[in-house]
Amino acid sequence: MLIHVNSTSEPEKSPGSFLTSRSGLVFIGFAIIAGILLFTEHRAHALGVLIWLPLLACPLMHLFMHHGHSDHGGHSQQSNEGKSP
Repeated sequence: MLIHVNSTSEPEKSPGSFLTSRSGLVFIGFAIIAGILLFTEHRAHALGVLIWLPLLACPLMHLFMHHGHSDHGGHSQQSNEGKSP
């Protein structure tokens, strides 16, 4: 005797995101707890580095933000053209 199950009687589940699934939520909870424990154990190292961040940011800001200063006097020969000495 064969039993045939009608698949149309059950609604199809749409594939959801991993982060909203049960295993995704467990993973997020584990990651939060692990992050808190890592921060509390290594707080002195993490906060000790923060004092150097402004100093390290200065060269990067100079490299990436200096391109807007294209009209400096004396940086190119074109700025001297047309001017009388």
